[in-house]
Amino acid sequence: MSSSSLNKKVGVAALIMMASVLLSRVIGLLREIVIARYGGAAAEVDAYSIAFVIPEILNHVVASGFLSVTFIPIFSKYLTEEREAEGWKVFSTILSVFGIFLFVLITIAWLLAPWLVPLFAPGIENAGILRSAIRMTRIILPAQLFFFAGGLLMAVQFAKEQFKLPALAPLIYNVGIILGGIALYRWVRMEGFAWGALAGAFIGNFLMQYFGAKRAGMNLFFDFNLHHPDLKKYILLTLPLMVGLTMTFSTEFFARFFGSYLPEGGVAAINYALRVMFILVGFFGQAAGVASFPYLARLAAENKIAEMNQLLNDTLRRYIALVIPFSALLIVLRHEIIFILFQRGRFDALATARTAEALAFLSIGAFAFAAQTVVVRGYYAAQNTLFPTIIGTLAVAASLPLYWLGVHEFGEKGLALAIAVSAILQVTFLFALWNCRSQNSGGKKVFAFFAKIISLSAMIGALLYWAKAYFFPALSQNTFAGNLLVCAIISAMFFAVFAGMGYWFRIPEIVNVIRRVLRR
Repeated sequence: MSSSSLNKKVGVAALIMMASVLLSRVIGLLREIVIARYGGAAAEVDAYSIAFVIPEILNHVVASGFLSVTFIPIFSKYLTEEREAEGWKVFSTILSVFGIFLFVLITIAWLLAPWLVPLFAPGIENAGILRSAIRMTRIILPAQLFFFAGGLLMAVQFAKEQFKLPALAPLIYNVGIILGGIALYRWVRMEGFAWGALAGAFIGNFLMQYFGAKRAGMNLFFDFNLHHPDLKKYILLTLPLMVGLTMTFSTEFFARFFGSYLPEGGVAAINYALRVMFILVGFFGQAAGVASFPYLARLAAENKIAEMNQLLNDTLRRYIALVIPFSALLIVLRHEIIFILFQRGRFDALATARTAEALAFLSIGAFAFAAQTVVVRGYYAAQNTLFPTIIGTLAVAASLPLYWLGVHEFGEKGLALAIAVSAILQVTFLFALWNCRSQNSGGKKVFAFFAKIISLSAMIGALLYWAKAYFFPALSQNTFAGNLLVCAIISAMFFAVFAGMGYWFRIPEIVNVIRRVLRR
């Protein structure tokens, strides 16, 4: 396959996944708006956030979030060798063995929830919050079985280069949470959102993906064969991800673990800020990573390392670098954005201030979260999960003093900065080591390009911050319309300045994007 043809196919796949991620993030943001409307940034929302800790640990233990990146290379190899029937046998074996294993873990966690929840949220002293968190934990736990099975069902669709139904999974999941919360809040309060999460996981991540995999030719049967060689290979690939601390998991876990030491509503404020930042990360990073991975896996299977590196470098420069200037815009408009999105119902001005402050510091590391979704897939495509997991775990361990110092000395903003710095350290080391191991000669140019974009974005951010403070100090007047007007004016200035500086400094990636937009 030619380079231009490959880039075109990745581009089409990226567009599908970008649309999915954008819609998912928008609906996910709507979910947070609804939660903020009903619960504000208060203790019961802290309980709801903490209820996800144990389910996410189980999700991590069976590496449900990594099924695409661990199973696709194995399944793709059978497709490349025209041995698809054997591929479906491996699929059935992994689903049978790990499905039973996960069911046992869920049962144990459900029974031990009253002891486990306080262990993973040690800063919570309010008995009512703990009881509520325990009840919602038990509601959410079974959803992890649907996430695991659905992850495998989506992986085979990705391997067959079918992206549409997997793209709908997060949309259905978020809609389920919203509808469950609205319909049931009157009777069970925040537990309604937990029931919605369970229903959304079943419909979007399992039921719909089952029909998608059937359409892709799935041949599923029960096969508890512990001696299949590819089951052992899959375990070896997945084991590092099960026991290691990846960036996404450690961020969600430590945000709640250390956030439990914050005043009531602190976990909620950090969670709202993370959800806003992840819209930016997901649109550029997750979409590009998911779309490019099947092609990276194919190139790795064919031992075309130079082509792999070219695709990886192009993805980082064309998609991920765009996160940096938009992060600067997010920092400048943080208060206005949080006000527009959340300040209504029980979400008051104090909650807006706390969340906006956290968002500013989280946004510093947004590009690192986006880049990680792409960089780590280079390792996974080469079926190397151990090395990036070791590096990630060491980076997380090195960041623990920063987490502790941040949360105890600076509150929400300290915890947010610790999360951002940890992410930057992890992705920088991972990409530098990838360049050494794969002899990626273009890696230095990627670092240089990111340094240029960071400098450019800092100048743009400083200019916009000054313009907002000088020209529009009282324009918002603490109203929805006023804040919206400030966002519109500053955003228009941002695009004009960004385009102008792109042309002035002759940055081809920016110039080409602008030309494509103008042409269409």
